[in-house]
Amino acid sequence: MLLVAQWLFGIFVLLLFAGIVAVVVMYIVDRTQVKHTVRRNFPVIGRFRYIFESLGEFFRQYFFAMDREEMPFNRAQRSWVYRAAKNADRTLPFGSTRDIGASGTIIFANAPYPPQAEDQTSPEPVTIGPDCREPYSPVSYFHIAGMSYGALSAVAVRALSKGAKQAGCWFNTGEGGLSPYHLEGGCDLVFQIGTAKYGVRTPDGKLDEGKLEELGNNERIKMFEIKLSQGAKPGKGGILPGIKVTEEVAAIRLIPAGQDSISPNRHPEISNNSELLDFIDKVRKITGKPTGIKFVMGDPSWMDELVDEIHTRGMECAPDFITLDSADGGTAASPQPLLDYVGLKLSESLPVLIDKLIAADLKERIKVVASGKMITPSDVAWALAVGADFIASARGFMFSIGCIQAMQCNRNTCPTGVTTHDKKLVRGLDPQEKSVRVANYHKYMEYGVNIIAHSCGVSDPRQLNRRHARVVTHTGDSISLAERYPPVVARRQ
Repeated sequence: MLLVAQWLFGIFVLLLFAGIVAVVVMYIVDRTQVKHTVRRNFPVIGRFRYIFESLGEFFRQYFFAMDREEMPFNRAQRSWVYRAAKNADRTLPFGSTRDIGASGTIIFANAPYPPQAEDQTSPEPVTIGPDCREPYSPVSYFHIAGMSYGALSAVAVRALSKGAKQAGCWFNTGEGGLSPYHLEGGCDLVFQIGTAKYGVRTPDGKLDEGKLEELGNNERIKMFEIKLSQGAKPGKGGILPGIKVTEEVAAIRLIPAGQDSISPNRHPEISNNSELLDFIDKVRKITGKPTGIKFVMGDPSWMDELVDEIHTRGMECAPDFITLDSADGGTAASPQPLLDYVGLKLSESLPVLIDKLIAADLKERIKVVASGKMITPSDVAWALAVGADFIASARGFMFSIGCIQAMQCNRNTCPTGVTTHDKKLVRGLDPQEKSVRVANYHKYMEYGVNIIAHSCGVSDPRQLNRRHARVVTHTGDSISLAERYPPVVARRQ
């Protein structure tokens, strides 16, 4: 009996030793690899995330968090982005988990004789600001929306910049100014001028025309975007908690370090449509580059007033592009009343904007960028079909570099190093490795949109129109978007 007990104890010690060795080996492997941010930041225990994800596919029927239930992005949406970014298998078995009978659901109308592979075409460049000294003609229709350095970490901005260069898309700086990390990748940039004028401000917060001209001379900056509002907090300026306002962030924004960075709720110089057009004209003349505006739509009648002012003053005073954000857009920090209750969703506002521009004979003059919760091919294909010229996504690209929707963006505790300046956490995000995932995500986004477009019978996604998409009504039946939003005719010829 004693011999058996000694034998069992020996086996236990051997297994314990083997377990300790295995944990040490896994720790070293996890800490030195660069592919998985969570495992690098949280060695060994980070592996359980992937085990639970795998087991979840088998045990999902026993739990409430199904594929399509989570908010703001559900598991099915995030999973597609992750697989695209990793260039992994994007096919699924058994059937869709999407409820295609729910009111508001978009369905694409497939053609009986879709084009074959040899009939497919590549997107043509679309010129923005053709009358500017330096117009911009991007080929891609999918781009990286505004994300500031400060809200994002340096390594995250570096990864996005390098990835955008590989993908051939633009990267919007967000309202936090131009950082060296935006420039590092060599991609095309859109410089956003927020209400606080970060990066182009005088000490008292006014526009510094000298700094603006200097940025206009930067060949990497292709356009300037004047932000009036954004979907997550219309009526409120940007909010960056003081814990994230490092010395470097403060130097770029031209503000004190360690203090909350809170932008005014609007540009002090702009209190009406006339002043808005004056400001656009000033920026465009100083920089020589296409200048547009970004906003989330509230009362649609404001657009009628704006286009009337444009026609009164002349077409040359119009913005070169409009970035239309959605009320369900995201941000690092926002008051919940604005996040939950203010502004129109893109599904309602984009058709309204397109139709008003067409009616005013301004659609060719003003290009439209759709933004706000656009992370999968169906989102992008819908926006193109409705009439957008370009689509910009922020959170989709955040997922591509490792964001796991931990909802810690405002606390400087992001576990994946995407939205934190904590050195222990940002070390897990390898910008070179993640830049490849950014490019992969962009590549397979366009590939997915192409699949939808070809199924609908067109050879180029920009040929999609409202006849190619349908929306499910409250009765459970669907109608064409062309019927839901009938064609309009320009009232000014």
